[in-house]
Amino acid sequence: MVKIAKKGKKKFYITTAIDYVNAKPHLGHAYEKILADIIARWHRFIDEDVFFLTGTDENAQKNEQAAKKAGIETKKFVDKNAQLFVQLCKKLNISNDDFIRTTEERHIKASQLIFKKLFDKGEIYKGHYEGLYCYGCENYITEKDLVDGKCSMHDKEPEWIKEEAYFFKMSKYTKKIIKFLEKKNSVLPEGRRKEMFNRVKEEGLKDLCVSRSNLNWGVKVPFDEKHRIYVWIDALSNYVTALGYPSDKKFKKFWPADCHLIGKDINWFHSVIWPAILIASDIEPPKTVFVHGFVNIKGSKMSKSTGLVVDPIELVEKYGLDSVRYFFARNIPFGYDGDFSYESLIERYNGELADKLGNLVSRVVGLAEKYLKSKIKKKKSDEKLFKNLKLDLIKKQMENYEINKALTTIFEFIDFCNNYIQEKKPWELTKTNMEEFENIIYNSLDAIRIIALLLHAFIPNASDRILTQLNLKTEKTIDNCKPGLLKETKLNKKEILFAKIEDGK
Repeated sequence: MVKIAKKGKKKFYITTAIDYVNAKPHLGHAYEKILADIIARWHRFIDEDVFFLTGTDENAQKNEQAAKKAGIETKKFVDKNAQLFVQLCKKLNISNDDFIRTTEERHIKASQLIFKKLFDKGEIYKGHYEGLYCYGCENYITEKDLVDGKCSMHDKEPEWIKEEAYFFKMSKYTKKIIKFLEKKNSVLPEGRRKEMFNRVKEEGLKDLCVSRSNLNWGVKVPFDEKHRIYVWIDALSNYVTALGYPSDKKFKKFWPADCHLIGKDINWFHSVIWPAILIASDIEPPKTVFVHGFVNIKGSKMSKSTGLVVDPIELVEKYGLDSVRYFFARNIPFGYDGDFSYESLIERYNGELADKLGNLVSRVVGLAEKYLKSKIKKKKSDEKLFKNLKLDLIKKQMENYEINKALTTIFEFIDFCNNYIQEKKPWELTKTNMEEFENIIYNSLDAIRIIALLLHAFIPNASDRILTQLNLKTEKTIDNCKPGLLKETKLNKKEILFAKIEDGK
């Protein structure tokens, strides 16, 4: 996909982490992509020129190990598994502008260019490394990272490795990284920024191993056939290689990234190592690294060994896309750990999507269908109704990445609209005051129109279905969220938006 930024618009570049293809996608992958998609769609909604990147990390040694275990040639293995992540994006209705695979030639050439640039500048040197290596982390770790002799993240014993390697002089960038981390919003939430800042301040930075020797899989060091470029420069550079670094118009327009959206387990890599590589390469660091928490299941970390695994594609197929997207956006405070359960998903769906939003649309469209033959005339806006639409607050909450709070504010307006119908009792006016009946229905439908627009970033499928019922093809922008913009229209036939989920799991 090729996208050039439109002139005159503020740009917004958002990325997810790129996913290892050593296994099928899990719920955490779905969560990150959904939240990134909500942010991307919202910034388009406020008329910004958005570039949204996701993709797969295919050069990691763990991918080669998984391929050997499966008895498949590595390239075929990563090609096959990468398609599972492409499929996931489609299943979740992710609006990404590009999908980068690190085995693509465009990425290989650009990552080699960055490595050579750093070497030519004297920022990379050859040496020897000896230490503990965790294949799950794709990282050398220290004794303090171990719990009972195992990696705290992957519950596996690391291997002791001694080999020739190239090193990046990261230690010389300690002061610059401290300066980067001193900036407000460089890392969000604030606690994650302080965590990185304090660690760098207390420990400083050490030179970083950026190559592995005698491997068959991965991007070759351009001037040394014995070495493969290690994950730090290979995988992390996808954020610029996908933009056509160094000379493509996309790179010049969209970089620096406005938001790197990543999980808390890779905060150090993105908030410290990546900015150091960028600064050394004379590239501006990202504006914000947003660190989200983990999705746990029944309070525990997802794990195949314990059976705590949920297939996101199967989840969507069973419960519908709107319910899954809504649950993740509404149920987990963005930036913190959250818990998934089928019971919570069903409760959110039935209690809020079906009983609140679905009921509002059904009642109003049904009344218009029954008493007005679905023909709607333009009326004067009800100021008392729309003063409860807190548009500025919603905009501020989304600007601050308070996604669950923004949804709460939208649903507070939905609650008010339901109360408005209940208090006005328009059905009682059909024999005494049709003019007032039409006023109430018009304003309720106008409110539903605005609600559908505001929800498009969160649940685009349901939003489109609501607008279809209103027979509207309006442009989905924040400017169209003003009251009184509903024109004379003939509604389409009422349909059930959210059928109640009766069975649990």
